[in-house]
Amino acid sequence: MREDLAAMADAAADESVHAALRQIGTLHDARHVIFDNDTRFMFASVFDGSWDTYIDDFAQTVVGARFDKVFSHSEGFPGVTDPGVKDWFVAHQEPAGVFVSAYPDLTVQQIYKDHRVEEAFEAVLDTAEFRAALDNPANAELVSTPAFQKLLEEAAA
Repeated sequence: MREDLAAMADAAADESVHAALRQIGTLHDARHVIFDNDTRFMFASVFDGSWDTYIDDFAQTVVGARFDKVFSHSEGFPGVTDPGVKDWFVAHQEPAGVFVSAYPDLTVQQIYKDHRVEEAFEAVLDTAEFRAALDNPANAELVSTPAFQKLLEEAAA
């Protein structure tokens, strides 16, 4: 299992895995942990949407094959495409005692969008045309608004 997890970690840098995760579009994070002298395994993930959709989405991508490889070490794992896989996961899950999120109201899709907007905005900020627009007296009223000033402050942070 450690070898399969290491291979999975190496594959995480693979563009096909990144493409699959973007296609799925709901996974915030996932972790695999081996503990108790290599006798127990924990998988924990944070995702948007329903459990059923989450498992279905994974089963349809390259990520599903990687899941099968890792979970094949678990007793009775039927395979991620097996109709009984959701029941298997539910039978082996434990609820979190405490769960805290730094951004509980943001979905993965919103985070992707925010990142794209930030990159585009940063690109605009770096242009001479933007600097000239800031200095143009015709834009003084817009530039002096609290909302625009906040935008500039956030961009500088």
